[in-house]
Amino acid sequence: MSSEIPADLIYSEAHEWVRTTEDGVVRIGITDHAQGQLGDVVFVQLPDVGDTVAAGAAMGEVESTKSVSDIYAPIGGEVAAVNDKLDDSPELVNSSPYGDGWIVELKLADGAAAALDDLLDADAYRQLTDGS
Repeated sequence: MSSEIPADLIYSEAHEWVRTTEDGVVRIGITDHAQGQLGDVVFVQLPDVGDTVAAGAAMGEVESTKSVSDIYAPIGGEVAAVNDKLDDSPELVNSSPYGDGWIVELKLADGAAAALDDLLDADAYRQLTDGS
């Protein structure tokens, strides 16, 4: 089964996606591939707005019927918003991983925008997931 991999997003090797915006804020979620590996998501632990996260650091957890997995920050910044819909409807991570199932929005740390270039484009992420 092939996972959906939108071409307009960038990806981390830890299976998070990043949607960039014009105002230095990025929206982050987990990929279709990741949610498929997790199974039915039953709970999402979100960071607090105002928290500072470092690139590569755990910033929350996704609990599914199979396991509990950390959500890693693909880039450093300050949590500008969290998806409160996930409190009542964690299954949005499964049903709409690139839409209503987003996890957090980060205001990029100074200099962090350059790190976006280190993430994977859709083709590179497809190659990563085809091998797993």
